[in-house]
Amino acid sequence: MKILLVGEYSRLHNSLKEGLIALGHEVTIVGTGDHFKKYDTDYSIHPKYFSDYLLLRKAKNFIKKLTGYNFEETEKGYRFKKLLPKLKGFDHIQLINSNAIETQPGFQIKLYKKLLQQNKQMSLLICGDDTPIIDYCLNGDLKYSILTPYIEKRATAQYYNYSLKYLTPAYHRLFNWVKNNSVCLVTSDLDYEIPMKAQGYTTHFIPNPINTDSITYNQPEITDKIIIFLGINRMSYTKKGINFFEEALHIVKQKYEDKIEIIVTENIPYKEYIKLYDRAHILLDQVYGYDQGYNALEAMAKGKVVFTGAETEFTQHYNLTERVAVNALPDAKAIANELSFLIENPKEIKAISKRARSFIKQEHNYIKIAEKYIEAWK
Repeated sequence: MKILLVGEYSRLHNSLKEGLIALGHEVTIVGTGDHFKKYDTDYSIHPKYFSDYLLLRKAKNFIKKLTGYNFEETEKGYRFKKLLPKLKGFDHIQLINSNAIETQPGFQIKLYKKLLQQNKQMSLLICGDDTPIIDYCLNGDLKYSILTPYIEKRATAQYYNYSLKYLTPAYHRLFNWVKNNSVCLVTSDLDYEIPMKAQGYTTHFIPNPINTDSITYNQPEITDKIIIFLGINRMSYTKKGINFFEEALHIVKQKYEDKIEIIVTENIPYKEYIKLYDRAHILLDQVYGYDQGYNALEAMAKGKVVFTGAETEFTQHYNLTERVAVNALPDAKAIANELSFLIENPKEIKAISKRARSFIKQEHNYIKIAEKYIEAWK
């Protein structure tokens, strides 16, 4: 098959591409690279004029503040439109979400229509903010979600502007158009599968693909200090509950200053990020999750003990009786207690590390996952 993957936010599509290529398929990725993360793409629609050039960026921000119009979104759509003559003859197109091109909803629908006219079929991957997910997080019965700080009035609507835009009529129309023109909907983890199923959607639940052939497992050796890593993305700081990790680190630093080393990074490209956390034994990922996203899974494949989503729904789904990750709750003291336990019991770090690697190889093998995608698209 000849396959086009549109959008890349976490390296999910790159790993899927590797699995599909291993199965003999031809795969192309088009996307922005996701800002500072700079993920690999075959065709880039990165808005370099309104993102990379200071004067134009300032003008864009001024006009957006004044009128609400975003020239950066327009540039992404224009760059995608210029690529359309090259995006022909694909057997299947997968969108990483309904807003995969990241341009204005009306413009996006026109681009999708043209894309479908010159290719065979399309599917929609639900693996991040999208209309039904945000709607359920706001109005459903989840005990917590990425919208919890907003619901509890600890964060403003302005901070959540990116997420809340999916509830506007324009984005509802966009999602409904994509859904109605897709052969199937795929969810990448339980944080999206639970809300979709609760709202009556028919989905294919296919876990994130992880290329364990290219990720080396590092058996944690603790000869001196236990190294704890926290990578901060300011754009998702509140949504991921980073403040709880920072408070927990303050607690354990006072308690175990001579036993731990803490590494904190902020807004760095993906390739630099993974190099920096290679030394770590423990990685702090996110709080408001039920399952693991791509970043946590890749760290688990390397043998890190990851504080992330590992709720009861997750352990029950995979029939786990022992921990492969630490369930990070929105409670700094609870996180500090978990860290303290690991610092005082380093053998448990090694045990979780081995189980994490084994879990990823069993449940997230990139070639087996690619096979599941092919079946879903059929």
